[in-house]
Amino acid sequence: MIEKNYQPAEIENRIAKAWEDAGAFRAGRPERRDAEPFTIVIPPPNVTGSLHMGHALNNTLQDILCRFERMRGRDVLWQPGTDHAGIATQMVVERQLMERQEPGRRDMGRAKFLERVWQWKAESGGTIVNQLKRLGASCDWSRERFTMDEGLSRAVAKVFVELYAQGLIYKDKRLVNWDPKLLTAISDLEVQQIEVKGSLWHLRYPLEGKQFNPEDASTFIVVATTRPETMLGDTAVAVNPDDERYKHLVGKHAVLPLVGRLIPIVADEYSDPEKGSGAVKITPAHDFNDFEVGRRHNLRLISVLDQEARMSLSANEDYLRDLPEAALIFAEELHGKDRFAARKLIVAKLEEAGFLEKIEPNTHMVPHGDRSGVVIEPYLTDQWYVDAKTLAAPAIAAVRSGETAFVPKNWEKTYFEWMENIQPWCISRQLWWGHQIPAWYGPDGKVFVAETEDEAVGKALGYYVEQEVITAEQGHDMALDPAKREGFITRDEDVLDTWFSSALWPFSTLGWPDTDVDVKRYYPTNVLVTGFDIIFFWVARMMMMGMHFMKDVPFPTVYIHALVRDEKGAKMSKSKGNVIDPLHLIDDYGADALRFTLAAMAAQGRDIKLSTQRVEGYRNFATKLWNASRFAEMNGCALAEGFDPAKTKETLNRWIAHETARATREVTEAIQAYRFNDAAGIMYRFVWNIYCDWYLELAKPVLMGADSPAKAETQASIAWARDEILKLLHPFMPFLTEELWGVTAQRDGLLALAEWPLKASAETIIEPAISADPLAMPVVVMPAPEAAPFSDPAAEAEIGWLIELISAIRSMRAEMNIPPATLFPLVLVGASADIKARAERWSDVMKRLARLGDISFADRAPDGSVQLLVRGEVAAIPLKGVIDLGAEKVRLDKELAKATADIQRVDAKLGNEKFVANAPEEVIDEQREKREEAESRKTKILEALERLKGAE
Repeated sequence: MIEKNYQPAEIENRIAKAWEDAGAFRAGRPERRDAEPFTIVIPPPNVTGSLHMGHALNNTLQDILCRFERMRGRDVLWQPGTDHAGIATQMVVERQLMERQEPGRRDMGRAKFLERVWQWKAESGGTIVNQLKRLGASCDWSRERFTMDEGLSRAVAKVFVELYAQGLIYKDKRLVNWDPKLLTAISDLEVQQIEVKGSLWHLRYPLEGKQFNPEDASTFIVVATTRPETMLGDTAVAVNPDDERYKHLVGKHAVLPLVGRLIPIVADEYSDPEKGSGAVKITPAHDFNDFEVGRRHNLRLISVLDQEARMSLSANEDYLRDLPEAALIFAEELHGKDRFAARKLIVAKLEEAGFLEKIEPNTHMVPHGDRSGVVIEPYLTDQWYVDAKTLAAPAIAAVRSGETAFVPKNWEKTYFEWMENIQPWCISRQLWWGHQIPAWYGPDGKVFVAETEDEAVGKALGYYVEQEVITAEQGHDMALDPAKREGFITRDEDVLDTWFSSALWPFSTLGWPDTDVDVKRYYPTNVLVTGFDIIFFWVARMMMMGMHFMKDVPFPTVYIHALVRDEKGAKMSKSKGNVIDPLHLIDDYGADALRFTLAAMAAQGRDIKLSTQRVEGYRNFATKLWNASRFAEMNGCALAEGFDPAKTKETLNRWIAHETARATREVTEAIQAYRFNDAAGIMYRFVWNIYCDWYLELAKPVLMGADSPAKAETQASIAWARDEILKLLHPFMPFLTEELWGVTAQRDGLLALAEWPLKASAETIIEPAISADPLAMPVVVMPAPEAAPFSDPAAEAEIGWLIELISAIRSMRAEMNIPPATLFPLVLVGASADIKARAERWSDVMKRLARLGDISFADRAPDGSVQLLVRGEVAAIPLKGVIDLGAEKVRLDKELAKATADIQRVDAKLGNEKFVANAPEEVIDEQREKREEAESRKTKILEALERLKGAE
């Protein structure tokens, strides 16, 4: 029995438990062992995370695909798991220690600290998993993985060791994004560019061999910088080789102000003659672009900042080499000062000595750590790198050849731009939480890379015995007695970038390298659903590792979804206060309403403008289906045994079978093409308009009448169509549909494991055979999408004409402000015998639903009538005497003028180049939407005016 009111909160937990108890989402179910597999790996959310709207969209789309393919009989593995999130997790635990006034990380020591992190993970690390379950994610939760579980850790070690042995992992001194608060290198993804109002300092660098005179431009060259504190590390000045102003200086030297070091003036195209003075200072150890210039010209690398972004000068051999006495004194004065305090001192000294030409206000983008919030420094340090260029080549070729395709396709361009300009991948992080790098150092710094410490010890002992550093006997004793080799080798303290372990996700989660059983069955996966912001950081790296280790792409399709923005199109952020919490929406409207909203708005390549009103609207949609199912139940609608919609006699019932077959085909094709919004739109129209508003309404006279074969057939047909709706809608609204599936009939199986609606043939529709044991449910293979569906053009022609005629009359009534209580006649002009028969069959329905007083037939339209063309047939409505045609024309003319003015107002704004250049994207989108709405109003008004002309 269906409850009176639809209350999602009362059913969602119960339905989720039913799925879990039945093992509904487990891959490899006995009855599907021979079925074609369908695999998706979840983009692993951070173990510290909680569900945000991006997660909600991403996982809703994955779930639609998984539920759809599961109902089509495939062996679905939706692989769940979480990422250990090195920096984020370490910060969470350190903050917790501080709040509890416990010893800090360094006081505690590495081993004890890692114990606390694992303790935190056990207590609080599963929050987002439970939230994904609330959303309805049908993952195989029995297979949940964690990027630092034992199996994945072995995979990480194996990959590192093999890549190192192949020369694809190496150690190098290069620039990295350095967070001086967290004291670690971070990836580009963890760097946030923030617009800052700062200054641009123009500095005079004296030319070698000339007496510096601030008033004589021939004695110096001017450079500009936003970071004066780094000038102490300058090792060149660059000018463009085609800049006539400086050609005579190339090959000569400038004197570094305050330092006295001679630095060469080099010709390099990096210098832009159109910007500033056309000359730029080159600081290879403190700027990524300068680093490349330095490599091209073999310049010295002089780092003048330490790990905490303080000046590091007094014991800095690179800096102090060959400096005059005055510069040494200045170095002592600056040493240890924070970079921004040092900046003030340096600028003051430059001004005092006449080296400061001018200061200009300068608004520019400054990199900040997204977690620490501090300004990031390019920092020269020894780090581990992957030769990404070599690994990228097969991954590029795979997309070029079509082995892997992006949807929408335009994202392939972004992929190629990144991959073809790829730099070495810095994979080491100065953290404690993460996969510790499997490299050990001997007493002379020799590195030994191995999967385990025992293997590393064996390699080291063999090496040092061969080098005669230790004797064979000592080596033998140390191999047998761990106590004797203590301190002999020490492990690299750094950990790996979290993206390194995530790059292995499509195969490491399947048991590689310990076993290849699941790898053989479920790899490659079928599709990856993710956001555009991690195409390079994750997608590209999975492609590289999959091609290298599995010799196959990890997925043939990458579906890139858009961003979820607020209702005005602005990006959600805490600072703006416009963040919408998906959990709040689930609490208020139910998970199904949120899921359907996201799917309905997930048009390819278009960001989602989310509002609570839209979610509320789809909650109303869920209520509509609930009430329709209740109406059917109250009217005795139940699926009769052996019911076959293809054998129904009533035109109305054959029509709903026709429409159901069409909706099934269209929804199936839309999901297969990743057009989630189209699939949701088709279901919305089919459920709300076709089934609820028209089919049930047109069936009411039969349902309210005496018992008859027509009534019994209609009751069974209503129940059948409802069941097909529940199946088609299940991937989008799983909780609601599962509940209705269970309460509308005595069923032995779950809807989640029911069969996707098969296309009805002209003879029969095969109903799914459902076992009492859901784990033993048989697989029925769905026919190919091109299989011919049930079709009854005659039924569609009749009911379609009826619906369109009533709709046209209602629209005309609304356009002309005719009150519902006003009845008017309808004249069918030049009607054929078939049309007359239709009108007579549906006369009572037409009068009731279109508010008609009379229906008649004529060879020509009466004078003063509005004419409607419906499927080639003319319907005339005499309005003379019903409404004041003149007054109606005046009203419509006013409405037309208002709509036209609205369009012109928007056009004026969008035609203003200054407005378009400066207005936020969401404001421009809002104006375009206003124009579309006004254009739509104008079109309808013009149609109404055209009709009035015919009535005059």
